[in-house]
Amino acid sequence: MSDGALRDASVIVARDTNDLVALLSADFPAHGGEYLFLPGGRREDGESPLACARRELREEAGVTALRWRPLGSHAITLGSQARIHLYEARDLTIGPQQLTESEQDYKLMWWPIVDALRAVEEGCFLLPAGPLALLMAAHSPAVA
Repeated sequence: MSDGALRDASVIVARDTNDLVALLSADFPAHGGEYLFLPGGRREDGESPLACARRELREEAGVTALRWRPLGSHAITLGSQARIHLYEARDLTIGPQQLTESEQDYKLMWWPIVDALRAVEEGCFLLPAGPLALLMAAHSPAVA
């Protein structure tokens, strides 16, 4: 795979028993300021979408989860076969973030899902996969 090729990615709605979701924020000067986003990232070679989701959630939010629910898989762009895999994570255990050098300014916050959805409406998210995952998690029946 060339360095410029798009790879599949996973994005996670980590939702606790109080219906709070893990949100990250960081400053993106090229896009005009600070934005919200969900934990997630690109798959590594040989990694399944779920393994990617587990790794990204642990690294970016310091969270592990016992229950995982797929929320769908979608094309990233029209010109690529790469896909974005959306998940909801439940039964969470919170630990320390394991941020990479390029992620050191990521701020972790826990918001009520209704407030996160309001932030979607207000255009506070930089990337579209997070809002889509939040909408899917909020409007799909939860697994018992």
